[in-house]
Amino acid sequence: MLNIIYEDDELLVVNKPAGLVCHPAKNGELSGLIGRARLHLKGSAPPHLVNRLDRETSGVVIIAKNSGVAGGLGKILENRAVEKEYLAIVHGHVAAERGIIDAPLGRDEHSPVAGKDCVRSDGSPSQTEFWVERRFSWGEGKFSLLRILPRTGRKHQIRIHLAHVGHPVAGDKLYGGDEDLYLALVENRLTGAQRARLIFENHALHARAVRFVWRDRPMEFSCQPEPWFTDFANTDER
Repeated sequence: MLNIIYEDDELLVVNKPAGLVCHPAKNGELSGLIGRARLHLKGSAPPHLVNRLDRETSGVVIIAKNSGVAGGLGKILENRAVEKEYLAIVHGHVAAERGIIDAPLGRDEHSPVAGKDCVRSDGSPSQTEFWVERRFSWGEGKFSLLRILPRTGRKHQIRIHLAHVGHPVAGDKLYGGDEDLYLALVENRLTGAQRARLIFENHALHARAVRFVWRDRPMEFSCQPEPWFTDFANTDER
């Protein structure tokens, strides 16, 4: 039910699978990560999500076992004293070995999708640093595996920034260049051809590690992506 990375009296750290929402869903407690955490903790104090991931993003999620711990960790997040590391499979061979994408983000006022953001000159300052882990080909397509450190924490930041520089995250229905893929998913009309274009059921973005200092101790929690991600990223085609 939960892929537990670490647990003590204050913290529960899990590897959230792609496709699972963090908040409660309408389909019962097991349909959301926080509901599964409640069941795991068996009626103790209500758990609190310290960090959240989009439904399709997999990886490290930290859950506080009481409100006091949640408040303390929340302050660490607010002060940007947390380092988060991601892995992403993106379209195309990224030319630079490393780089920083510095582009402000704000609401996309021209999109029919509520909540979609974009790069805009009057947006909030946003920076994403990346390194190329490997470049490879699959079928007729070219791909890169990136290691990513977001230097700010804007909504959908990594996905928007990578799309902005011409290397959208593989499987990204919203920022991959055709937002009708996202609308088709929401409206339950995604065709087989559209699914084939996406390659993956979920976008290929994984929160691999979170690092911070807690109770005067350096803490690091990490986990590997799911097999569908690692198998594709380790393909032998070049």
